[in-house]
Amino acid sequence: MKKFICLSTFSILLASCVSQKKYQELETLQQNTKNNLNSASVQLNTCKEEKEAALTSIESLKDQVRFLKENNQGLINNLGNLTTLSQKGAENLEKSLESMKEKDVRIQKMQDAVTRKDSVTLALVTSLKGVLGNLSDDDIEVNVEKGVVYVSISDKLLFSSGSYLITKRAKEVLGKVAEVVNNRPNIEFMVEGHTDNVPIKTDAILDNWDLSVKRATAVVRILQNDFKVSPERMTAAGRSSYIPLYDNNNAANRAKNRRTRIVILPKLDQFYDLIEKGMESSQ
Repeated sequence: MKKFICLSTFSILLASCVSQKKYQELETLQQNTKNNLNSASVQLNTCKEEKEAALTSIESLKDQVRFLKENNQGLINNLGNLTTLSQKGAENLEKSLESMKEKDVRIQKMQDAVTRKDSVTLALVTSLKGVLGNLSDDDIEVNVEKGVVYVSISDKLLFSSGSYLITKRAKEVLGKVAEVVNNRPNIEFMVEGHTDNVPIKTDAILDNWDLSVKRATAVVRILQNDFKVSPERMTAAGRSSYIPLYDNNNAANRAKNRRTRIVILPKLDQFYDLIEKGMESSQ
């Protein structure tokens, strides 16, 4: 009996010991499960946050893609416009170059015409200086100003003081001028009378205007009547004292201002004819 009681007690204690160990294992397992659950929850929350961030990034990237597509289309449109503008620019440039070429041709033809005109002027000056070369430079001067030939003859060589009657020596000088003029029938010229500023009034002369015109007219008459210069080619003009070479403040300067000037008039129609002929020959 005692043996049975001992065995029963041992069995109960054994059963009690096994249950306690199992309980601890289960408790440990529960704790591990709880820890794993907590860890999984944390990871889940982290994943949700990363998902939200990823979705936001995706939307941002979609916006950027839309923006780039729109800009790309705009660039394509602009490229088309630039291509059109480039074509028009090339056409305009080509037209400009053609226009410049035409202008260059015209300028060259004008320069050629000017050169030929200058050659004619030089030949005329050379001829005048050749026939008048033995005269004093104080009495007669031949020069060119802006392409126009001037022959200036002093008052003392042509006229007596206060008179418009031409001297015998003056006829010799005018004869030499007429020789050059008659050899060039295409040129026209004007005879200008110039006086100083000293007032004059006589029975035959009203004032300096009158004297300057009468002197110019006297020269024209001699050239026409004595040396057969065609009157259609000549113009007589009086300038009085209003275009002096020097100040009329002394006798020497006044003497230089009293002069008769022959101006070889440029024939602009002939000059333009040269240009037009040059243009026609270039076409």
